[in-house]
Amino acid sequence: MTGIKSGWAPVNGLKMYYEIQGEGEIPLVLIHGGGSTIESNFGILRPMLETGFRLIAIELQAHGRTSDREGPESFEQDADDVAALLSFLGIQKADFVGFSNGGSTTLQLAIRHPALVRRIVPISAIFQREGMIAGFFDSMPKVTMDDMPRPLAEAYLNVAPDRDGLIRMFTKDKERMIHFEGWPEEWLKSIGAPTLLMVSDHDVVTVEHTLKMSRLIPGSSLVVLPGTHGSFIGEICTAVPGSPYPAITASIIRDFLSSID
Repeated sequence: MTGIKSGWAPVNGLKMYYEIQGEGEIPLVLIHGGGSTIESNFGILRPMLETGFRLIAIELQAHGRTSDREGPESFEQDADDVAALLSFLGIQKADFVGFSNGGSTTLQLAIRHPALVRRIVPISAIFQREGMIAGFFDSMPKVTMDDMPRPLAEAYLNVAPDRDGLIRMFTKDKERMIHFEGWPEEWLKSIGAPTLLMVSDHDVVTVEHTLKMSRLIPGSSLVVLPGTHGSFIGEICTAVPGSPYPAITASIIRDFLSSID
């Protein structure tokens, strides 16, 4: 990848890191998942979306190169932070691709900031606790830093060599999920942006939950691809060498974002 412009924006008490590359009429914003960085989630997929799009990749509160602030993480606050970043950059409307927690943040962007959103692609997102596989929320209070996937920890330290920051990110991500109560169905019914929901057939998010969301969000579409959590975008923990699925995913996203309104 060439021509990447990076910077930090003053956003709601954060120094929020972003990278911009490519050309396109409507920017495409990439929103990573919990415990992740731009590279760990989108290192494989991003180059496949580079041509024809103005890509904006960001790092959320306490993640990677973005600073932290007092107070917990939430999907609502993350959505407000992304909206504030785009305002700082002078962007009035954008498309969004979000993975995992970033997919739930993408849903909140469409709910809270509808004028900013043209189209959204939430990947492996949830809006209620029932969306995760059995036992996920029961196990969350018991997880420790030893349970954090090594590739995610290494990806964080590669861009922010601060062990205390890594522990802080892990703790806030854990607390977010422990205290997540879910959202009313009416919030999803209010989404007016064209929506493409994507999930794996062996994801930590159930296909049934994603199907439920597709029936709540007016006019939305659903794609189920083979694999595990993040494998079809080439996420660092589940990427399969030589897999054709990231390219297939990029093609599906391109087609959706380029279709006529």
